[in-house]
Amino acid sequence: MKIEQRYWTEQLGWTTGAASLGASSQLVLVFGAPAALQKPELVAAIRKDYPAACLLGCSTAGEICGTSVFDDSLVVTAVHFEHTLLRSVEVSLGLVPDSFEAGEWIARNLPQTLSDPSTGLEEKLAHVLVLTDGLKVNGSDFVSGVMRHLPEGATMTGGLAGDGARFGKTLVFRDGVPEKDSIAALGLYGSRLKVGIGSLGGWDSFGPERLITRSEANVLYELDGRSALGLYKQYLGDHADGLPATGLLFPLSVRARPGEAPVVRTILAVDESSQSLTFAGDVPQGAYARLMKANFDRLIDGAAGAARANAESMGSVVPELAILISCVGRKLVLKQRVEEEVEAVREILGSGAMLAGFYSYGEISPFTPGAKCELHNQTMTITTLSER
Repeated sequence: MKIEQRYWTEQLGWTTGAASLGASSQLVLVFGAPAALQKPELVAAIRKDYPAACLLGCSTAGEICGTSVFDDSLVVTAVHFEHTLLRSVEVSLGLVPDSFEAGEWIARNLPQTLSDPSTGLEEKLAHVLVLTDGLKVNGSDFVSGVMRHLPEGATMTGGLAGDGARFGKTLVFRDGVPEKDSIAALGLYGSRLKVGIGSLGGWDSFGPERLITRSEANVLYELDGRSALGLYKQYLGDHADGLPATGLLFPLSVRARPGEAPVVRTILAVDESSQSLTFAGDVPQGAYARLMKANFDRLIDGAAGAARANAESMGSVVPELAILISCVGRKLVLKQRVEEEVEAVREILGSGAMLAGFYSYGEISPFTPGAKCELHNQTMTITTLSER
């Protein structure tokens, strides 16, 4: 693989030199602030620099470039693969509004094999990278829809697009103009592609565990028979005035049954009339929920733990590209220390890996290779790619 990275800011324009991969690049990852992605001249400049590449990206709540974290920027990572084939697809939620069905559509429209024109061999689908709208997609349903149809052995990671802490409009970018209400996916094919996966949180639970007594999919109405929004406001105190954004500081740990590993859910919206909370993924009725809060050091340790899990899954293969998708809630908590979690990943993965990524409204990944792929919130999720 050959990889190069550039970024743009309003103050400095494009930095780090010219685009040298040019037409040899097959993939360009584009992560940026919504305002930057909506500048036609920037999109046109990327397409001009990489005329043959698949452009894939989304709006964010912060952009990762190396060990730096930017706001209101555009980070471009171009990749030339030696032995890997690519196929991308996109679906509009206007055409397929149901998240599970949208996931099925993505999986069915990614071929299970592609013919390599240089060898004539059929290469199997190895991995799928997905980027979804961050406000309208039920991530749990979407993941279930995709995984129902993926071939055995294929893995999936990705994330939900962001819009800072505004929760106004998120964009997904595949080749053309960045679009709202959209889902895009990239299929990577080839036996020589090595994919590493790691995902971990680092939040502390507090308060009693409560039974979810009324919910529908990702909308939570009652905990222990009490109004979910009212209970949340009680715990948040002064922070309640800033909902839904301040809810990122207090995610919900959810487990379907006793003894089961919990998943973390982040608030996307509140409804005063129904006293309900909408989360990025399912909060099943009959499950158990508990509030969580941040611990600075444990968040950074969580990022390092995700990197260690990823490194173990790579074995002796050195990662060449690392795609980091971390939750906006972590960024809001860590504030000026946010780069410490990226630096912790760098320390584990080593200097040979190019780091690119974004802060999201949700992360899609197994906790470890071989585990069930799920929607997570408040995690650092790392996908590494190398060719052997």
